[in-house]
Amino acid sequence: MPVVVANEQRRRVNRRELARIARAALMAEGCPREAELSVVIGEDEWIRKLNREYRKKDAPTDVLAFPQEVEPEGNRPLLLGDVAISAETAARQAGEVGHSLQDELAVLLIHGILHLTGWGDETPSKRRRMMRRAKELLRQAAAGPEA
Repeated sequence: MPVVVANEQRRRVNRRELARIARAALMAEGCPREAELSVVIGEDEWIRKLNREYRKKDAPTDVLAFPQEVEPEGNRPLLLGDVAISAETAARQAGEVGHSLQDELAVLLIHGILHLTGWGDETPSKRRRMMRRAKELLRQAAAGPEA
């Protein structure tokens, strides 16, 4: 399952671990082994521009998910989509809840993947279900490498 994690900001992150977590989550969500995902970790100003352009919200956010395809075209792999994460916002949130930046990046990555696989958080009940699933996926990923 091809997962590319690009770190486009100054903080050190364990890209290999994030890719492993992403693969585990994608498999648990039933994505085909050939599905491709890209993840970019950047700064607040960068994600603010994306948020303004695509969601019409002129403010930084923690994570954005951009779906690419529902079904692959021809014989090529499914291009699932892209997850954009702000390390600045993630660092602030990590401090607020008392865990590491790497842990917060994993939470946000899972959140983005769930959006790409059809989960929504637009109502309180949907958000609660999505948060329960995210915690479950994080526990599974922490248990070890994907199968």
